Formats: sequence, C-alpha cells, structure tokens
Amino acid sequence: MMEIVHDLGHRLTHYISSDAHWWVHLVFHLVVFGVPVALIIILSATGYRALRRRRSVLAQQAQKPSAKSGTALLQYIFRASWKRQIKLGLLATASLPALYMSLELPKLIINNAIESGHFPVTYLGMEFSQTMALLTLCLLFLLAIGVHGWLKYQVNLQSGALAEHMSRRLRLDISKFSFRKPSPKGGELIPVIVQEVEPVAGYAAESIVLPLLQGGTFLTILTFMLVQDLVLGIAATALLPLQIFVIPRFQKKINALSRTRLKEVRVLGEKIGNISNDNQPGARDIYGSYKRLHDLRLSIHKNKFAMKSLNNFISQMTPFFFYTIGGYLVIKGDLTLGALIAVLTAYKDMGAPLKELFRYYQAQADAHVRYSEIKPYISKEINSTDNRLADVTVLSEVG
Repeated sequence: MMEIVHDLGHRLTHYISSDAHWWVHLVFHLVVFGVPVALIIILSATGYRALRRRRSVLAQQAQKPSAKSGTALLQYIFRASWKRQIKLGLLATASLPALYMSLELPKLIINNAIESGHFPVTYLGMEFSQTMALLTLCLLFLLAIGVHGWLKYQVNLQSGALAEHMSRRLRLDISKFSFRKPSPKGGELIPVIVQEVEPVAGYAAESIVLPLLQGGTFLTILTFMLVQDLVLGIAATALLPLQIFVIPRFQKKINALSRTRLKEVRVLGEKIGNISNDNQPGARDIYGSYKRLHDLRLSIHKNKFAMKSLNNFISQMTPFFFYTIGGYLVIKGDLTLGALIAVLTAYKDMGAPLKELFRYYQAQADAHVRYSEIKPYISKEINSTDNRLADVTVLSEVG
C-alpha cells in the first residue's frame, strides 16, 4: 500500500521542479494532497452520520410502522409515475456523452485546428486543409451543443409535465378522502391543497432525474478535467470539502425555518376561519401571527442569501488554483494552452450542477416533511388502489 502511495506521489510531484518558488510548492501540495484527504474525511463522516440516522429511522419504524413518511412518499411517487421516471432517466443519461463532446471539441479546435501547423492532414481517406478542419470541428461542436440542449429541453419538458400530473393527482386523492369525511378544521385543508402539494409534486418529478442529470453532469465535467490533467482535475475540487461542510448546514437551518413558517400559516388560516367581528382577542392573535410570519421570512431570506453569497465566493476562489497551477504547467510545457482554456470553460459549468444538487438536498427533506402533513388527508384505500389512471392522465396531458 505504501509503495502505491509513494508511486502516486512521485508521479504527481514530477510536475514541479525543486528550484520552483516556495508558493508553487505550497499551493501544489495543498491542492494535490490536502484536498483529497479533507474530502475523504468529510465524506466518511457524512456517510457515518447518514448510516446512524438510517439505523435510527429503521428502529423507529420497527416500533411505530406508521412513521414511514419518507418511504411512503417514494412508494407513492413510483406507483404513480414509474414509467415516466424511467423515460426521464434514459433522456438524462443520453445527454452526458453529448456534454463531454461539447467540452472536448473546443480543445481540439484550439490545439489541432488553430495552433497546429501540420496541414494538410488525411483523416478517414479525406484530405483536410487547416480552414476545412477548423470549420468541420466547429460544425461538430455546434452539433454537440445542439443535441445536448435538445435532450435537456426534453428532460425539462417531461419533468414539468410530470410535476403538474403529480400535483393534480395529489389534490384528487386529498379531495376524494377529505370531502367524504369533512373535518371541523376546514381552515387546515386549504393550505394543504394550495401550499403543500406543489413542492411535493415538484420533488416527485425530480426525485430520480435531477440527481442523475446533475450528478452525471458534475462527474462528466470532473472526468474531462482529470483526463486533461490530473492535477487540474484535483484542483477543481479544491474547495469542494468546504462547500460540502458549510452549505448543508445553512440549508438545514433554512428547512427548519420553512417548516416553522408553514405551521404558522396553517395556524393563521384556522384563526382567520374562526374569527368574528367582535372577537378582538382573536384579531390580536392574527396580528401576532402576521408579525411572526414577517420575522420568519426575514430570517429565511437572511440565511438563504448568506448561503448563496458564500457559495458564490467559494466558487470564484477555485479559478485561483487553475491560474496558478495551470499557468505554471503551461509555462513549463507540461500542459497545452487549449487544455487549460477547455478546463477553465468546463469549470464555469461545474457550479450549476453542484447548486442543483444542494437544492435537491433541501427539496428532498422539505418534501418528506410536507408529505407527512399531506398523508393524513389521503386514505389508505386511495394509496393502495390501482394507478393505471396515472399513466393514462400523463399521456393525455403530454400528448
């Protein structure tokens, strides 16, 4: 094992010479050795905590079978939309090769068509001049981004249609059960149908395709960077441990504030439904709810924008490592300028999937909480019925 580590370290450190500036050694060793160790530690700790939470949930479910809101939500989603989920997954997977080609072709255009002096060249029995090679590669690049854009458009279109279908399906199930057995707390039913359903339906549409598409996009871009240069690929994840450590904590706090706000909205709806013209104490309670909702919204905005600003700052810090290490490798001749430009271009697209994955983490927890509020309004009979109507409805809505 130690021989493997020593060999890997030797291969990585051959990029810098012993007479290089001290800051080059510092940045290089921080990125190449410090970042992977920090990432392994954070991911191991996260996995351990997730395993402990999972065991705790399983123990609670064994004692109280009714406390399976997370599992019940996934079962509800897959029973109602498993065919659509498979189709979305296939579309998302098909978009990844096109994404890789859209990253690779700019490097080929710079290195093989613009900077190369070896023309004319023969490829597949055809002779290409420098201008013809440039135009051919540019057309292939245009084709790659067109195919990738069309596939993402189809994913978004089908995902939106599925979200609307799940929203309608949930409201129908709530109505079938709740309207048959009217509750004296009618003010609570309105926020459930209006506010709780749509976020759950949105998560249902993204439950499979979003981690597959955005996670696949992130891994595709990272793979491209590693193929260009191992050190630059590692540098791309230089501040990822910090993002993994800090951002979820902000999101957890935002989730808690959002849940408190939702409960306050339901309480406010019930108070408004019970108030009368001469009930001054009731009016004061309503005004107090207005103030609490105002404070909660301000706290949510404060934490949300603090998280966004911090994430943007961390994302903008990573190019520092690219310019430092990548520029040094280009000067030494160990990296082509086209590869460095391609890596910098690819990194600009790397932040979006990470943000989407962090948002998915937040939406997942939020959807499970909201579904636990919806579930009492859905009968067990409706939950276990044949769902053939779901597929028919989706097909009729999408066309």
